Amino acid sequence: MNNLLHPDVTASSSMKFGLLAEEHHFASHSAPPSIWPDFLTGQAEQPVRVLLVDDDPHIRRVIAQELLADMRINLLAEANSMKEGRRLISVHEFDVMLVDLNLGDGTGFDLIEHMKTVRPVAEAVVISAMEDEQHALHAFELGATGYLVKNSWFGNFSQAVLQVVNGGASITPNLARRLLSKFNHAQESNHRILYKSSDKGKLSEREKEVLKLVASGYTSLEIGSRLTISGLTVNTHIKNIYRKLQVRTRAQAVSFAAHRGLF
Repeated sequence: MNNLLHPDVTASSSMKFGLLAEEHHFASHSAPPSIWPDFLTGQAEQPVRVLLVDDDPHIRRVIAQELLADMRINLLAEANSMKEGRRLISVHEFDVMLVDLNLGDGTGFDLIEHMKTVRPVAEAVVISAMEDEQHALHAFELGATGYLVKNSWFGNFSQAVLQVVNGGASITPNLARRLLSKFNHAQESNHRILYKSSDKGKLSEREKEVLKLVASGYTSLEIGSRLTISGLTVNTHIKNIYRKLQVRTRAQAVSFAAHRGLF
């Protein structure tokens, strides 16, 4: 995680900030965090406005206390249900909504979707007890920019709010690792499918010759002249190449073949 957005600043980091203060016009405050760049959103005089929606009163109280302790954040209101969350969205101008997925009378997904309709500029961060890839992906599809697992994120909710409001994203590290792994597996599967499809339609030697000349910029007539075949035959070869490589243009055919070492 980006230490710049963490409320605790180490001694070495403080020295670095001090050296850069004049250049970047850092804003200094008398209470923690002691140093906060004034070019980032979230200042004592203009804190980030937050709504908190969670039906667990204990969890909501813990998160609320953490947010209230940070001078860069203004916790506007709290809700314990889908219905109350919708009401708060309609009556408050806010920057970030922290929302649980299970709200008793509805889901956090529904509330994120509603929020993006009413307040499209606001950011949504899921706070959940479930470290589940499918739930996270669905939340991101609906427009969320963060997904935090409660038990592993206490002490960092302020950091998450500041990250998303300054253009970043916030996600529990273990979940992020699992999503990356899932993405990599999906890419490998797609590559295997592509290779299988290309194996089924291997280019003939003549088609490879034609494609090499296409890659060199020759027209169909010029290719025909060099290979002593008609331009019509050349175009037939090119159509067959398109079909076998599953592409639609000469540029795509050349790029596909080059990346897969077909010539």
